[in-house]
Amino acid sequence: MAYLLQQLALSLPLAALYAALAFGYSIAFGVTKRADLAYGAIFAFGGQIYVLFVDTGWNELRLVLPAALGFGVMVSLAYTAGVGLFAGRHIMAPLVRVSPNSVIVAALGLLVVLMETARLASDSRDLWLPPMLSAPVTLAEIGGYRITLTGMQMANTALFLLLIATGHMVITRSRFGRAWKAVTDDPLAAGLCGVNSRGVFIGAYVAAALIAGLSGIIATNYYGNMDFGSGLMFGLKVLLIAAVGGYGEPWKSAGGAAALGVGETLWGAYAPFLWRDLAVFSMLVLVLVISRRERVIP
Repeated sequence: MAYLLQQLALSLPLAALYAALAFGYSIAFGVTKRADLAYGAIFAFGGQIYVLFVDTGWNELRLVLPAALGFGVMVSLAYTAGVGLFAGRHIMAPLVRVSPNSVIVAALGLLVVLMETARLASDSRDLWLPPMLSAPVTLAEIGGYRITLTGMQMANTALFLLLIATGHMVITRSRFGRAWKAVTDDPLAAGLCGVNSRGVFIGAYVAAALIAGLSGIIATNYYGNMDFGSGLMFGLKVLLIAAVGGYGEPWKSAGGAAALGVGETLWGAYAPFLWRDLAVFSMLVLVLVISRRERVIP
């Protein structure tokens, strides 16, 4: 029992990461209505730019570690917001109006550009952050067995949950959230009612990029490094999770993603780790096929 509780505790950071990524992805999908692999690339890009500029702040600007970390966060968010703004305004918005299916191809192109930009900027080096908040914190003790998480795992989980809660409040209670919902339902009708559909589209894409970038920064603090292989894997999982949970409600996508994170951790604890990703993707495809509903996407 204690071992199971420990594994459930260990699943919290991963579940929270998946939930945050799925939440942001559903915001972008609500306006594009097309699969977007670039979202995972933005996640990885944010993490890589963060590590790169932390290294710059530490080794070249001679900043103390907290200042170097803050410098990396600010530059990474500026880059990811810029990517979201440029892609939303000059790539995705025009394509959605003319040829929606070309969004998928454009996302692949954006993925390659981001991947190569980050690689060239870092001179193809693997940069690593120092271990932070790695001391275990005892959550409970059962029969002499301690259930623990590190300080970084607890901080990451809290930050992801705060990110989701803030996003949900904006979506449900703000003017932008109401406009986003109207545009996701029918952009033409929303425009006829006075909503700036193009502005909402761009704002939603920037918001999704910022969520991906923030998630990349937080995940990089935990893992110590970020590479595009990890980003694409996370992005593909989130794409399938959001499809199963439904794109129209970000919190539903987040809930489904969190459940996947728990299941993935338990598989690693009780089943062969080598087959974990195959099992996860097979399960997602099976659930997607079973729960498929006939919907018209213009």
